[in-house]
Amino acid sequence: MKIQVAAVFSNNMVLQRGKNINIFGWLDKNSEEVFIEAQLFDNKGNIIGENVGIYKGPQKWVLSLPPQVAQDGCTLKINLNNEEQITFQNIAIGEVWLAGGQSNMEFELGNCTEGPQALADTNGEGGAKNVRFYYTNKISWMDEHFYEAERNTAWQTWDSPNKNAWSAVGFFFAKKLAQDLGCTVGVIGCNWGGTSASAWVRREYLEKDSDLKTYLTEQEEATAGKSVEQQCREYDEYEKINDEWNKKCAALYAENPQIKWHEVEKILGKSPWPGPHSCKNPYRPCGLYDCMLNRVLPYTLKGVIWYQGECDDHKPLSYAKLFSKLIDNWRTDWKDQNLPFVFVQLPNHRNEYDKDFKHWCLIRAAQQKVHNMVKNAYITCALDLGQFNDIHPKAKKVLAERMEQNALANVYDGACGKKPEEVLSPMLKDFIIKGAAPQNKDSFGKIILTFENAANGFVAREDKINLDYYKHMEQLQGNSVSPAFNGFEIAGDDGVFFPAAYKLGQQQGELNTITVSSPLVKNPVSARYAWYNYGPVNIYGKNGLPLAPFMI
Repeated sequence: MKIQVAAVFSNNMVLQRGKNINIFGWLDKNSEEVFIEAQLFDNKGNIIGENVGIYKGPQKWVLSLPPQVAQDGCTLKINLNNEEQITFQNIAIGEVWLAGGQSNMEFELGNCTEGPQALADTNGEGGAKNVRFYYTNKISWMDEHFYEAERNTAWQTWDSPNKNAWSAVGFFFAKKLAQDLGCTVGVIGCNWGGTSASAWVRREYLEKDSDLKTYLTEQEEATAGKSVEQQCREYDEYEKINDEWNKKCAALYAENPQIKWHEVEKILGKSPWPGPHSCKNPYRPCGLYDCMLNRVLPYTLKGVIWYQGECDDHKPLSYAKLFSKLIDNWRTDWKDQNLPFVFVQLPNHRNEYDKDFKHWCLIRAAQQKVHNMVKNAYITCALDLGQFNDIHPKAKKVLAERMEQNALANVYDGACGKKPEEVLSPMLKDFIIKGAAPQNKDSFGKIILTFENAANGFVAREDKINLDYYKHMEQLQGNSVSPAFNGFEIAGDDGVFFPAAYKLGQQQGELNTITVSSPLVKNPVSARYAWYNYGPVNIYGKNGLPLAPFMI
């Protein structure tokens, strides 16, 4: 067909309230000048929005309808050049969020800890009936199979037999949001496990920066001299090998659920994932921007929830730049420079037999930098929500509801009745270094740390479980852990860190301070907290949220 309406438009869709509603699709290269009309009707059949346009291919056509209030039972009719009229029914106008990122955003409702209880509510009486979900076509190469599969995508309601495959984080976020705002909430799932943020941006955003361009050059060097046909053939062969390996892996875990990953690879050989560099590999730079994001762009959104960073831990020092570029790219393409991003700061994670490379510390620091520097980008600390030896924490509801409270306070101007400082973790704001008294050889200095979002002070909680895991992993590496270790560390100008004693609040009457010191560091110049990939989480704000990790 020469004129197409984007697959994201279907029966049961949710359209964003209070903003211009974008209706769009594609014209192929053979399209002559065509007429396209869109009409939106309320549940009584009254026209509440309409627009017409004349276009010529090839291009993406976009029609905008005027903002509407929240309501259900609407109908959208699209007239394509007076040759075909497409009608979409049971449309809700409410809130629309895109759920982006990698596997922890993709993690399915049916597999999460809270999933069985949520799915047992078959009628959605607990609020689930006010959530709808669209999963962007998840194929990474745009051949005929891609377009055929895309045509079969559609918005799903709680009646869908596939609701167990919805994003768990997206579902629990939307369910709570629908309850708090009193309207239908739609989630557009646009995520893929194992992906770098570089897969989700346009090429020019990587090309213009020397650090980010390495994502492109690595791909180009690895595929140099290979035709598209050869790259596709190699990737198809890899997929067969990988599928067979995964079947054998599943059989080993079925036989022995306690088997260790390194034992699996000793039996089966190294996992072939993520496969060869290829134009068909979903992990290639820019690939999923083209094959997924661009297919739902510019569907009108309220904002983006984002959970990613794990697969950029090999380049942690450039992640702040990469994530900032992604936000800029998406806002530019949506023509909305204020498009909110509510995103997750990575939780505790370390494979049991790995060294503590501290690269996740750097990713967390990069995410904190984005929160500090990019407007309308709001971090949700999840340090305490990791799961030992598993990159996929199975409990998702607490995290999703933290994100929802974050959105209510920051995006919806306090609709939850709370201020931003009540729903954000304590975060380092400033510090003062006080050196040792020169006349006293036994004295030692201290660092006074001041925090945002901690006006009421802090609470110390014993975290013996995660501390024991940390000691276990360090023991496997031949390292001992000081009895004084508590998450706070301090260093002098030699850069050697030692465990630090801490005092919560009450520095000159200010509850939002923590003072750290060590008799082993006479004149401290640096301090850090939770500077490990996985370890104890001991300090919380009085608002119940964990102290965000930091290093000065």
